[in-house]
Amino acid sequence: MREHSDITLLATGDNIPSREDYDSLYRHVAPLLRRADITFGQLETVLIDKAISDLYPFVAAQARMPCSSDPDVAPGMKRAGFDVVSFASNHALDYGRTHFLNTIGCLRDAGLTVIGAGENEQDARRYAVVERGGTRIAFLGYCTILPQDYWAQEARPGVNPARGHTFYEQIEHDQPGTPCRIHSFANREDKAKMLADIRKAKQEADLVVVSMHWGIHFTEAEVAAYQFEYAHNAIDAGADLIRGHHAHILKPIEVYKGKVIFYSLGNFAMEDPNSMQRDKATLRQDMRTSRKHMEMTKIRAGFGQGDQKKTFPEDCYYTMIARILIRDRQICRVSYLPAYIPDDFAPYAVCRDDPLFDTICAYVQKIDAMMGLDTQYTVSGDEVVVET
Repeated sequence: MREHSDITLLATGDNIPSREDYDSLYRHVAPLLRRADITFGQLETVLIDKAISDLYPFVAAQARMPCSSDPDVAPGMKRAGFDVVSFASNHALDYGRTHFLNTIGCLRDAGLTVIGAGENEQDARRYAVVERGGTRIAFLGYCTILPQDYWAQEARPGVNPARGHTFYEQIEHDQPGTPCRIHSFANREDKAKMLADIRKAKQEADLVVVSMHWGIHFTEAEVAAYQFEYAHNAIDAGADLIRGHHAHILKPIEVYKGKVIFYSLGNFAMEDPNSMQRDKATLRQDMRTSRKHMEMTKIRAGFGQGDQKKTFPEDCYYTMIARILIRDRQICRVSYLPAYIPDDFAPYAVCRDDPLFDTICAYVQKIDAMMGLDTQYTVSGDEVVVET
């Protein structure tokens, strides 16, 4: 007989709900999410209470494309099976401090554990330790994608920062206008704080899971140098699993020193930007035709070129649910369930006999190879096991 029970942890990418019936968005995946011992997700949007929205109509000047939903999202996510939610998002302060703090309150009132954001730096850095079946798991949340002043300070609300810096090196120094080489690296102070938090959490918990809102959005495969730096250093400090999000597209999976890094789990329960009515009103422009959106679409081809119900390129609708099996207080198996976001934007796990299963698996292997990673996988039923 084992001393500790087996534990199943599920993790998803970005949640961006904006509809009247939030249960309908999770209708395909809720039974799966609820069966897990712990389900972990990322919330992108600010939850705005209609009763106070007219009193506090403020929109941050730094908000490139504001992102909001109603407070009913919080109980909706709880009903869907979520237990732990990171609110370390580049949209967290789009509508100011009042709605930022109200969002955290709504999530907590719904019974969700919130990480990565708080009323000051100390609160934002506070990690959660969740116990299931005699196993203690620490969850830490950080954000790299940060509009100016969205990060928490000593006496200022915000998200827990893991900032990055970029240096552009002209390859042919004597040839003006020619392409440059891009170098990125972690913010030294933020990284030191992260590593200290991980070491402390490792003393209090059996396992440490780090959630990172980071990466190069919409771009196929590419992982920035600062992401490798943060991820590898986090594992060196004691992290057992890294799960990434923000990029709105799947990114490679890496195994480093026997630990798995999901550089991006992609979108999950996500509406089309053009259906987010409050934010369209804020922009006073159609989300697909706003200049800010058009600037973003130049990143790559495929925006708005397929199904007119969908704004993003098709591979942005490939997604996955990470599945982690914990036995005897250690991670013994890491896998993913291929999933897809259809025209109604309600995600579903893809079964082995669905042609999309092989499509998504092949896509993951392709982007791994594009980044020079040789991660190995084994298909087992409807899940894909990461060989560690």
